[in-house]
Amino acid sequence: MSATPTDFTRRTGRPAPAARRILRQGGYEILAMLKNGEQLLLLILFPLMALIGLTSTGFLDGWAREFGASRVDLAMPGILALCTISTALSGQGIATGFDRRYGVLRFLSTTPLGRGGLIAGKALAVLGVMVVQYAVMGAVGLFLGWEPRPTAVLASVPPWCSGPPAFTALGLLVAGTIRAEATLAVVNTLWVLLATVGGTLLPAALPRRGRRPDRAAALRGPGLG
Repeated sequence: MSATPTDFTRRTGRPAPAARRILRQGGYEILAMLKNGEQLLLLILFPLMALIGLTSTGFLDGWAREFGASRVDLAMPGILALCTISTALSGQGIATGFDRRYGVLRFLSTTPLGRGGLIAGKALAVLGVMVVQYAVMGAVGLFLGWEPRPTAVLASVPPWCSGPPAFTALGLLVAGTIRAEATLAVVNTLWVLLATVGGTLLPAALPRRGRRPDRAAALRGPGLG
């Protein structure tokens, strides 16, 4: 007398649907990034420090006079761009580099997730973390007086759609080419260069000379004028 196969035996060996596998991998990567203290410094704390620094000092005053905007209105686009770089380039580059070092990528590529699912999960993780970053930075920016205009928000959609894939691809390229320690150094160096001299936080072009703040007059003060 033969036994009738149960539902459990019928389902044995069947992988979950591709969409579910990608969602689970993306959720795992999001939690891994947000639970890591070093990643939180890079993803949340450093952009917050940059936002507070730019709005509480006079670095942007020359451009503020030229464009007729407040410090926070000038700072927020660069801060959001820095969040994208932090997550897509540095975050994914570092995580993928060390996953490659410890054989995690080789293991995952042999599972039903596959290479394509792994990359899709990483892309989903980048978008998920960026949503958290944008929510935090947006809340702080609004508290500091940020007034986003609808036209500016619409104009930011194309860069927002093209930036994360480009920086994620660059981070994965670096992580897949050199050792994990070298990846850590390279992506962090790129992050610093892009933030400081790459036109991310400060406009690449100097304000027009006629509207630059007169530092000499400010140093002389009213009694020495």
